[in-house]
Amino acid sequence: MDRMSTADAGFFFAEHKNVPMHVGMLSVFEGPAPSYEDFVELIAAKLPRAPRYRQVVRTAPLHVFRPIWVDDAQFDISYHVQNVAVPAPGGTEELRKLAAKLFVHRLDQARPLWEYWLIDGLEGDRWAVLSKTHHCMVDGKGATDLMSDIFDREPDAELPALVPWKPKPAPSAVSQAANGLWSTVTEPVGGLVTVPATVAKQLRTPRDMLGFTVGMAHSTQRLTSTPVTSLNGPIGPHRRWTWASAGLGEVKEIGRATGSTVNDVMLAAITNGFRDLLQSRGELKNGVVVRALVPVSVRAEGDDDGKTNQVTGVLVNLPVSEPDPRQRLADVHGQMDEIKRTHQAVGADVMGKMMGFAPPTLLALGTKASFQAPQYMLQTVATNVPGPRVPLYVLGRRMLEAYPYAGIGNGIRITIAIFSYLDRFSFGITAESRAASDLDVLIDGIHAGIAELRQSVAGAKSAHVS
Repeated sequence: MDRMSTADAGFFFAEHKNVPMHVGMLSVFEGPAPSYEDFVELIAAKLPRAPRYRQVVRTAPLHVFRPIWVDDAQFDISYHVQNVAVPAPGGTEELRKLAAKLFVHRLDQARPLWEYWLIDGLEGDRWAVLSKTHHCMVDGKGATDLMSDIFDREPDAELPALVPWKPKPAPSAVSQAANGLWSTVTEPVGGLVTVPATVAKQLRTPRDMLGFTVGMAHSTQRLTSTPVTSLNGPIGPHRRWTWASAGLGEVKEIGRATGSTVNDVMLAAITNGFRDLLQSRGELKNGVVVRALVPVSVRAEGDDDGKTNQVTGVLVNLPVSEPDPRQRLADVHGQMDEIKRTHQAVGADVMGKMMGFAPPTLLALGTKASFQAPQYMLQTVATNVPGPRVPLYVLGRRMLEAYPYAGIGNGIRITIAIFSYLDRFSFGITAESRAASDLDVLIDGIHAGIAELRQSVAGAKSAHVS
């Protein structure tokens, strides 16, 4: 029986009317757009690569057991693959507004938890695909792998032959109950058994263990920094979604010149975006930070099972009150370097495994409560998912660019997803509508943050040459 993991169940239980828990992507292609019929045929031919796309979630009364996946006997691909046109004149702003409206709607939990939208009518002989997949099905890395499965890597790729599919019968109520009781008893024990292996794999020596302990103390100390709580607030049903972009080459150049990683540079640019946003609101004060949850993949190398979430998160203080862009980058780099060097993701991963001991009913109640209750520990989520470095195609049309979507919740009113494709990075920013009237300031600040760092690096090079 295909039962959800604790992490997957947490994402499923977290959803409520104001907090859809899907992730998504808006991909723009060169034209002309294919017909709706051809696009549906393509997705149907690729579905055997993603069996979860023809399965639905079944829950137990009062959530006494974690949900299971069963084949959807009423599966109808036309419900999941739909067609819509961008309003005239079909420019960037019209596409952005349409995508925001499509992203905000919850997926129907009575059906397989995904949608694809074929979007035509774009100016410049272009078209787009908007995808939505519930977070209980995939994490960021799994969604990227799935994109590579659905899309092609060659413009002249042959369409796979349609494979007949027959749904497997759903397990009986008795077998579900028996399996649920068994999994409730055995899986927490199995998770406990993996904890020592998880720790031993990362903390191999006494020095590693000492570093982890010291790093944990520093991570706890970071929680004492004063956050900008004005970025938190109640979550309603309405959203604004937009994007920014940057060149991979310039980001790498900044990283090489400063000894930082690409992710460090991205976080420093986001820091400047929030700095400008707070400054424009008159809320920037000395010593304050914007605390970000930065998801970290714990997927083992070579693990291509994108069906389950294998992600944890670490906390990073974005130094928005620091006026020097180089110092902001150095601060972010220092935090991220220590987190990696002292294996802080191990602690978060172990805590996630330990959640498997919680009865599913309590897991459901606790997760839903935590995503509805006000909180001020975190102000944003900043997730970076590496995408393909090779062109992708749909029915011979090349994908030009892609913009990610990540939802918001738990009092966090702005989230930022980062996705790389070919030689570009894109930032997908989702905001609660009441916190989004000045979202363009954040977007412009991200662009300005990268420009400042690029100028700083160029200035340092010139000074060195002189």
